Amino acid sequence: MAVADPTLDVERALLADAGTVIGIDEVGRGALAGPVAVGVCAVRAAELEHPFPEGLRDSKLLSEKRRNLLAPASAEWARASAVGWSSAAEIDEFGIGACLATAAIRALEALWREGVPVGESAILLDGSHDWLTPGLESPLSVTVRPKADRDCATVAAASVIAKVARDTRMLELEAGDEALGVYGWGSNKGYGSPAHRAAIVAHGPSREHRRSWLAKILA
Repeated sequence: MAVADPTLDVERALLADAGTVIGIDEVGRGALAGPVAVGVCAVRAAELEHPFPEGLRDSKLLSEKRRNLLAPASAEWARASAVGWSSAAEIDEFGIGACLATAAIRALEALWREGVPVGESAILLDGSHDWLTPGLESPLSVTVRPKADRDCATVAAASVIAKVARDTRMLELEAGDEALGVYGWGSNKGYGSPAHRAAIVAHGPSREHRRSWLAKILA
């Protein structure tokens, strides 16, 4: 079945009550190694006057080559964009839910430093659960929408920008320490492929692994 293009319909509705809409999506929630990344993409009515990049989709529906082309195009289209991070060590200490919120807040702070009025913006969050609000010190206007990364262009853009940033980070980690090459992050990006799981059993976890997630693998 063909996948419909994302639209800006939801963003236009939210802009009726806010000057800026910020689409948010996470990447790396289910990985065994590396950070979790949260992408944010801010648009105003001015950005909606221009078409978003042709071929934009949820990052999971795109090839790596297409993502690498669409990420900079999406960042250029948006008013502003950013990626926030939480490390594997933070995930072990605080849990993935809290770290998703932390990474999102770090990304929103980057938007704020670029002049985006985050506190007055409408937040469009992909998923069925609001994992952002529990981490906030001050409330934001958060709309949670299942499959927003597929249906809403700002969230799709955030997804692509975060995916490319996280994939690049995993490659940089591997390139910076030859001992990490045994885990094959160039192909699996830290996710639990059979080869990655076998390497963890054979070599043990690295400093970049989420050790609290590996009990069943190492049992």
